[in-house]
Amino acid sequence: MKYDFLTLSVALYYGLLFLLAIFCLHRFFLVYIYFQTRRRDPKLPVMDPDDWPMVTVQLPLFNEKYVAERLLRQTAALDYPAAKLEIQVLDDSTDETTALVAGLVSELRKEGLTITHLHRDQRSGFKAGALAIGLSLCQGELVAVFDADFLPSPDFLRRTVPYFKEPELGMVQARWEFINRNYSWLTQVQAMLLDGHFVIEHAARNRSGRFFNFNGTAGIWRRTAIVDAGGWRADTLTEDLDLSYRAQMQGWHFLYLKDLTVDSELPEDINAFKTQQHRWAKGSAETLLKLTRPLLKSSLPGKVKIEAFFHMAGNFAYLLLLALALIMYPSLIGRFNLPWQQLLLIDVPLFLATSCAVSLFFLVSQWENGHYSRRTLITLPLTLAVGVGLAVNNGKAVFEAFFNYRTPFVRTPKFNLSEGANLSPTYRQPLYAVPTLEIFVGLYFLLIMAVAVNLGKFALLPFLALFACGFTGNGILSLIHGKRRFWRWRTV
Repeated sequence: MKYDFLTLSVALYYGLLFLLAIFCLHRFFLVYIYFQTRRRDPKLPVMDPDDWPMVTVQLPLFNEKYVAERLLRQTAALDYPAAKLEIQVLDDSTDETTALVAGLVSELRKEGLTITHLHRDQRSGFKAGALAIGLSLCQGELVAVFDADFLPSPDFLRRTVPYFKEPELGMVQARWEFINRNYSWLTQVQAMLLDGHFVIEHAARNRSGRFFNFNGTAGIWRRTAIVDAGGWRADTLTEDLDLSYRAQMQGWHFLYLKDLTVDSELPEDINAFKTQQHRWAKGSAETLLKLTRPLLKSSLPGKVKIEAFFHMAGNFAYLLLLALALIMYPSLIGRFNLPWQQLLLIDVPLFLATSCAVSLFFLVSQWENGHYSRRTLITLPLTLAVGVGLAVNNGKAVFEAFFNYRTPFVRTPKFNLSEGANLSPTYRQPLYAVPTLEIFVGLYFLLIMAVAVNLGKFALLPFLALFACGFTGNGILSLIHGKRRFWRWRTV
């Protein structure tokens, strides 16, 4: 019986690792598509100034006292004909942000801007609800959206609006950049994670004729595309992903501009980062469950359907990671008596398909956006460890989506950080249950490392150390950042 259980553990281990390898090889496939299509950058059309359409800029806010003024003043500096520009501040705040915004709006209105302040006492529908109300009241043919921590350049509209000469174009998305990329090791890790998404994934998907998504900010929509797709809906936590797929399934084309960047701010508090990751993971799983059937029934090409599945199902890999973690100890014991030649033939290809494919994905993104340096090689293992350590946090999110457990839209706090700024304790979101579980999982892997040393399986130690450091580090740092005052490991 003991032998049968250990044999089953080994089989499950390799089965889970094989499924994970499929998700990781998909990253390698995206890198391949990226290079295959890298010369397909669009050229900005020429548009007669008399033909500029009316544009509404929507600024959704919820308790953003640190960044609200910066956002409004940056938006007011957009270089676009004043008679054809409208700004909506969609304010759901419950703190002093509302009074601050009201004063700024009054000041900017006196300077000649068409700007309105729409404050809701009830945050129904969260961000999607605010955007929907703003859309019902706006004058613009085109609608741009910027979250509170984004800083659009003055020429943003002039570099996006002309593309809408194509009547079937529904949305244009810009790439995110980060003003506090080097604020700490944590922001460097987040930047690398997001660079992979924006530099490789978006570009590869869009240039190859596959679906990609609006990221909730730093983009501009054709109003009729939003309406035609059914409008903003709050039945998932990623209203942007949901609307993007509904619009593209309706036949609207999207455009990604990799070379147009919009500065933004990364969360320095790891709990804010994990809250953001939880929302994105749960929302994408909810969108997958919502749209899989209509997507499969559509007449879209097979390559679009397959890529859409990998896109929306990507966070299910965290459940595979959690299952792999649970089966790791018995599988290690079960593999002890297997011939090393057999292990070599199985383990090496799977290792190359997982760790190496993901590493290549991130390294290429850093090279392509000009951020590659010697520090990149230090940040990479940290990024892999943090990514692995998110398995509890993001796996929980996918479970909640699968069982239709409803949770509110929890915003990501913004603090107006610069490279040398200090983080205020206000808006901090302490977490305790998830970090505690992460620490226990990390200690479990430390135990497995000791067993591996005792069995002489030294080749497994780097792999096991990645898991141990990822889970333990995420958990401990979450507890530290949950305190009233906390230290941070600053980079030079």
